[in-house]
Amino acid sequence: MGIKIMNKLLWGICIGLVGISAGLSPIIAEEKKSSISYFSRSPRLINVMTTYRGARVGSPRYYYTIELPDESGEALKTITINKRQGFEEIDYYPKATIAFQGTPNHRENALTIEESTWDKTTETMTITFDPPVSPGTTFTVGLKAKQNPDHGGTYLFGVTVFPDGNNPRDLYLGSGRLYFEGTDSGDYD
Repeated sequence: MGIKIMNKLLWGICIGLVGISAGLSPIIAEEKKSSISYFSRSPRLINVMTTYRGARVGSPRYYYTIELPDESGEALKTITINKRQGFEEIDYYPKATIAFQGTPNHRENALTIEESTWDKTTETMTITFDPPVSPGTTFTVGLKAKQNPDHGGTYLFGVTVFPDGNNPRDLYLGSGRLYFEGTDSGDYD
């Protein structure tokens, strides 16, 4: 009698396991669909510069140069740039944002920007590329500010990048530093 009970128990466990695995199939399929995309090797923030350092200078451009290594594993879809330190708010012209391969002094092919937005509340510019920037590319994003701050000082801007994919994991590259002179004469970098 003990063997019959054991057989029934094992048979019940087997049926239960089949039911559980059948129930998990949609979960596993959904998990694959929503898998996280991330950079295998980190992009690097190479340089940050402005065309004019003087306080109150109108329409300066702030350049952010990023290197996306061949080994990054994913193309780069989106960048956010937000002020982390600085006394005054800086407003932007999002539609005047530009992007290109290379550096400000050695420009190459233009990159296509799908969307560029300015969130005044969080002081964040968001730039989305279409097509995404390919691995093995050094590129620059140029933001057009309405005006430099009224007073000189150091401003830090955090740069975060997002890979292409359904569920991208963001990667903070660090802060870029811009120093503005206390006069309104401005000077060219």
